[in-house]
Amino acid sequence: MFVQELCGSWIDTPFWKKSFLLSDPNDIKEIQKSKIREAWIDVSKGLDVLSAQPAAPAVEPAPQPQPSTPAPRVIESVSMDDELGRASLIVNKSKQAVYSMFSEARMGKAVDMGDAQALVEEISDSVMRNPGALIGLARLKTKDDYTYMHSVAVCALMVALSKQLGLNDEQTREAGVAGLLHDIGKMMVPGDILNKPGKLTDEEFISVKEHPAAGHKMLLDAQGVSAISLDVCLHHHEKMDGTGYPDRLKGDEISLYARMGAVCDVYDAITSNRPYKQGWCPAESLRKMAEWSKGHFDEKVFQAFVKSIGIYPVGTLVRLESGRLGVVVEQQVGKSLLMPKVRVFFSIKSMGYIAPELLDLAGPGLQDKIANREDASKWGLKDIDRYWLGDQATPS
Repeated sequence: MFVQELCGSWIDTPFWKKSFLLSDPNDIKEIQKSKIREAWIDVSKGLDVLSAQPAAPAVEPAPQPQPSTPAPRVIESVSMDDELGRASLIVNKSKQAVYSMFSEARMGKAVDMGDAQALVEEISDSVMRNPGALIGLARLKTKDDYTYMHSVAVCALMVALSKQLGLNDEQTREAGVAGLLHDIGKMMVPGDILNKPGKLTDEEFISVKEHPAAGHKMLLDAQGVSAISLDVCLHHHEKMDGTGYPDRLKGDEISLYARMGAVCDVYDAITSNRPYKQGWCPAESLRKMAEWSKGHFDEKVFQAFVKSIGIYPVGTLVRLESGRLGVVVEQQVGKSLLMPKVRVFFSIKSMGYIAPELLDLAGPGLQDKIANREDASKWGLKDIDRYWLGDQATPS
């Protein structure tokens, strides 16, 4: 049979593809073991269900029932602790899905937009529940999976930024898909150049700069790719002052979505570990981006981006006025960007670790405040992410 859609949450299905030909008995067992109880099949592409009725004269087939349009979903906000586990599952499954999707694109197969949209829907739902969870997890890449996880991270950042800019649900989904596919052209760049630990030669840099046009061409060959995804793929390296590439667009010549893509792409790139450098602290990255913003980014889009992830994003090491160091664990929805939740674990006065304690800086009666962001290496601290990851400290 040809499975058009498994009825249930994407994260509960054993497959990353939304539609596929079901021909392996082991796949049937995997579906039966999952939480899926219903599926839509396309009888024009595969077998129909077996009929126990005797053969009858051919008649006009009855029209196939269509899935009813689902009612608009309301996504309730949850705490970081409540979302981290589910976000970790989504991140791991998303990485596998993007790897498969991009690998197929490298071999000349067209991108299946149904699969991409199903993936974006799960990422978007997680960001709606708690943006810090999935965005924070997606930042923790290895050097080997950077290209794939970068796509997941930019997708999540585009969703969070869309909501901050007041875009509607459809526009937000479009922005998420654009973020997921924006770097697909890197599949055409030789791996030894993408993963080179040292500085690129002029020829190698030219090769890398060809990835937007290569990705745009790949997406043109797929069905159902929106103009927004095509635009972001081609123009996410354009700059407001006209010094970007490939078309040296300037100011209003760059679409809103491409401006959004530029901010999200750079933020994730500079906060992630790369083959040639360690990632910067999230708060330090925002400071540096603010310095570049006049010529590089749309300032209004950048300001909205900061509001969407916080002045001190999840994972930032901060020093409190009380002389303790802590890691930002969660932003406070509807509260000051200067008052996130922080888990303190180190005393500057005694120069030693203390029992970790979660502080709500916006809580009643709490006088402590953030004095400054800090560099972990300055204090000899390692693996500080475990203080906000909790039970997800060693995600697979």
